[in-house]
Amino acid sequence: MTRRLGLWCVLAAMLVLAGCGFGLRQPPKYAFASIYTNSSGVTGIELRRMLRSVDGLVLISDPARRQEAQVALDIMGEQRIRTVVGVNARGQVRELQLRLVVRFQLRTPTGKELIPMTELTQQRTLTFDEAFALAKEGEEALLYKNMQTDMVQQIMRRLEAVKSL
Repeated sequence: MTRRLGLWCVLAAMLVLAGCGFGLRQPPKYAFASIYTNSSGVTGIELRRMLRSVDGLVLISDPARRQEAQVALDIMGEQRIRTVVGVNARGQVRELQLRLVVRFQLRTPTGKELIPMTELTQQRTLTFDEAFALAKEGEEALLYKNMQTDMVQQIMRRLEAVKSL
């Protein structure tokens, strides 16, 4: 009896999940088969790595072969900004704001803009203590790495959102 009840519960759960639109995440589908990118910064290196991992997508990074690609992803700039936002009574730094700004656009070889010039900004706050300066440098590097990974994911989602050339 308990076995039948368990079977009915599993069947009911399957029906509920099927009815709500649940589905496993599918690999991304892009409207283009080849992409050129001029990315050279730290974020650009991770972006090229992600683009290489996409099945069926050819990454072209040689400027001489730029015209062979269906689209060109131009990374116009990457900027890391470190700003002091808090000091103590003695004027020592207590809080920093870390920002990462990436500007990019996506175009066809004929110049048609698929994604116009876009600026993405990530920002994190870092508390600072002179006694732990070395540890805080490591934490800052980790925060920048986290922001960079998030930026690359955002760019990949925007590339996936392009529906037609």
